[in-house]
Amino acid sequence: MNRDSAETIEALPEVPEELSDEQLDHPSLYINRELSWLEFNRRVLEEARDRSVPLLERLKFLAIFSQNLDEFFMVRVGNLKQKIDSDINYSSGADRMLPREQMALISQMAHEMVEKQYRYLLDEILPPLAEAGIEILTGDRLTDEQRTFLDNLFSREVFPVLTPLALDLSHPFPHLTNGSSNMAIRLRRPKQPRTLLALVQLPSILPRFVNLPSAQGHQFLPLERVIRMNLDQLFPGMQIVDSYLFRVTRDADFDLDDYAEIKDLAETIERQIRERRRGVASRLEIGEEAPEDLVEFLRESLHLEPGDVYRLPSPLDLTGLFEICSLPGAESLKEPEFVPRIDPAISGAKSLFAAIRESDLLLHHPYDSFKPVVDFISAAATDPKVLAIKQTLYRTSSDSPIVAALQEAAHRGKQVSALVELQARMDEERNILWARELEKAGVHVVYGFVGLKTHCKVCLVVRRDDDKIRRYLHLSTGNYNPQTARVYTDLGLFTCNDEFADDASALFNYLTGYCELPHWKKLIVAPSRLRKFLIEKIESERQLGKKGRIVAKINAILEPTVIQALYRASRAGVSIDLVCRGICGLRPGIPGLSENIRVHSVVDRFLEHSRIYYFGQKGHPEVYIASADWMDRNLVRRLEVAFPIEDARLKARVIEILNISLLDNVKSRRLESDGIWRRYPVADDQPLLRSQSYFLRMAQQERRDTGLEPALDSLPMLDTQISREELFGCLRKNKVLATNGKK
Repeated sequence: MNRDSAETIEALPEVPEELSDEQLDHPSLYINRELSWLEFNRRVLEEARDRSVPLLERLKFLAIFSQNLDEFFMVRVGNLKQKIDSDINYSSGADRMLPREQMALISQMAHEMVEKQYRYLLDEILPPLAEAGIEILTGDRLTDEQRTFLDNLFSREVFPVLTPLALDLSHPFPHLTNGSSNMAIRLRRPKQPRTLLALVQLPSILPRFVNLPSAQGHQFLPLERVIRMNLDQLFPGMQIVDSYLFRVTRDADFDLDDYAEIKDLAETIERQIRERRRGVASRLEIGEEAPEDLVEFLRESLHLEPGDVYRLPSPLDLTGLFEICSLPGAESLKEPEFVPRIDPAISGAKSLFAAIRESDLLLHHPYDSFKPVVDFISAAATDPKVLAIKQTLYRTSSDSPIVAALQEAAHRGKQVSALVELQARMDEERNILWARELEKAGVHVVYGFVGLKTHCKVCLVVRRDDDKIRRYLHLSTGNYNPQTARVYTDLGLFTCNDEFADDASALFNYLTGYCELPHWKKLIVAPSRLRKFLIEKIESERQLGKKGRIVAKINAILEPTVIQALYRASRAGVSIDLVCRGICGLRPGIPGLSENIRVHSVVDRFLEHSRIYYFGQKGHPEVYIASADWMDRNLVRRLEVAFPIEDARLKARVIEILNISLLDNVKSRRLESDGIWRRYPVADDQPLLRSQSYFLRMAQQERRDTGLEPALDSLPMLDTQISREELFGCLRKNKVLATNGKK
C-alpha cells in the first residue's frame, strides 16, 4: 500500500446491525462527497511517488494535484463556506455530515496532503531532476550571464506590467483576484523607522518559471524571484525590508437560482463570471518564512479562518510546474510518445460515410485516434451531399477544428445547429466566445435550458446518399475536444442505424424547439428516464440473486437511490464491480449488505473518463455507454444520454475494456469498508497487468501487424508483463465477464 498512513483522518461511523431494506438511507452507509473527492486527489498525489513513473510525469502529477485542489477550493469549499456564513446547519448529503464538520475535516486532510506534496517535490523529485539536468534555482546561484538576461527581461517584459499598490489610510486593502499570486513587500522611507506595506500582483500572462540561459541543462527561476531582485526599481528611493509571496483562492461557483428573472442567459452568465473573480476568499497560501503579524493581517483582510491558511515552502502555486513538464528535449524523462490507432475499417474505406454505412464503428480514445471524429465533421462541412449538421458542444479546445468545421458548413449554406452549453464550469467564457463566433458564421446557436446543463455528446449529420437521405450519428462519453482526447480515455460510436438516428433527431428538436419528450427507441435520456432505467436494471439483476452480475465503469457514484438499489442487489447475492475513478459515496464490503460489491479506481497516465454500464442478464449481457456518471447532478440536473452497444463485435470489445480494467493490479486500488483505498497485494508469481499499457500495446500491435509500426518492443512504456494468452487465462480463471450466453 503506497500510502504514508494506513488510517483515515476520521474513522467512518459504525454500521448498525440488521438494517432492513427500508433503512438503507442510514448515514453510516455513505461516504461524504467532499472527503471522497480528497481521497481521489490523494491517489493522484501517490502517483508522484511511484518510481516506475518517469520524473517529469511525476512532476506533472504534482501539478495536477494542485490544479485539482484549486478547483476544489473554488467550488466545493466556497459552497461550504457560503452555507456556514449563512448559518445553514443541515446537510443535503446522504451521509448527513454538517457543513462545519466537513470544513474541519477538509482542512485537516488538505493540510496533511499539501505537506506531503511539498515533501515529495523537495525531497524525492527535484533532487533527481537536478541530476538529470533540470533545476529550479533559488536566485543565489545565478551566473553573470543569467543576471544580465534577467535584468533585460525585467526591464523589457516584467516591469511594464507590474503595479505597486501601497497600503495605508488612503489606499485600502485591494481586491485580489481569484488564483492570483501576490508579493507583500515591507519597506521604509529613508531615515524613518516606520515600516510600510505594499502589494504587487504577479502578472498571470507571464510564465510562472523563467527559463534561464544555461550551459548545464535546463535551469528555471520562479517569477517572484525575478521581481524580488528588482524591487528597488518598483519602489525607487525606498529601503526594502523583506518580501513574501502569497496566493488567494476565492469562491468561483455560481448558481442561476432566480430563473424567472433571466432574460438573456449569455449576458447573465457573463455577469456571474465577472462577479466570480470577486468571490469570497476560501484559502490563503503564503510562504512559510512569512512573519506571523503579516499572516494575521492578510488573513483578517481576507476574512478567513486560521484553518484556511496554508504556510508553504517555496515555490508557491505548483500548477506552474506544467510549464516545466512540457519542456522539449527531455523525452527520456517523460512517457514515450505513441501514435494512436486508426481502425482499418475507416482507413480502408472509400470515405468515412461509406465505413459507417458498412457497420457501426467504436473508437476507444486515446488508443484510437480522435482524427476520424474531426474528419467526420470536417467532411460533412465540405461534402455537397450533406444537408445539415446538428451538434452539442460542452467543452472544446481553444483552437477547435470542430468549431471551424461548423463555421465552414454554415458558410457553404448548410443547415447547422449547435447547442453550446454556457454553464460548463470553468469553460463559460470560452463557450460564450465560441457561441458568438458561430452565430457570426450563420450557425443556429442555442444554449439549452436554464438550470439544466446539456452534458450529452451528440453529432448528427444529414446526408443525401445515392439511395436515400441518411442520418449519420456520433455519440460519445467525452467532449469534442482534440486536446483532451489525447489524455482522456473515452468511447465513441459511429452509426447510421435508423432507430438511433430517429432518437437523435427527436433530441435535437427537443433542444432547439418546443415539443414533448418523445418515446425513445434506443437512447436513454436524463433527467426524464435514466435514473429510473438504472434502478430497473439493477433490480432485474437482483431478482437473479447469485446469478446476477453488474459492472460499471464511471467517474463517480453518489446518487442515493442508485446506491440503495446496489445495496439491495448485493444483499441478494449479485456480484457487483464498480470501476470508479473519483468520488464514491458507497461503502463496499459491509457484511450482510455490500460484501458482494467491489470498488476499484484506476489512476494512471490518462484520465479515466469513459462510462460503461454492464448488466449480465443471465448470460445474455446488455452493455451501454453513456455521458453520465451515477450522481444526482447527472441523473437529475443534466441532459445526459446513455445508449446500448448492440453490434456483437463492438459489444465484445467494450466488455474486454471492462475485463482489462477489472484485472489491473498495477495502477488500480480498491476501496475497503473502512473508507481506505488500498493497492492490490500481488504475489511474486502473479502476472502484472497495467490496463492502460495493455490498451496501448494492443493498439501498437495492430499498427505493427499492418506495417505501420516497426517493432512493438521498442516502446519501453509498455511494461505490461502479461501475454494475451496469459490474459485470457486470467479471464477464464477469474470469470470476470462473459461476452454472450455461450462463453
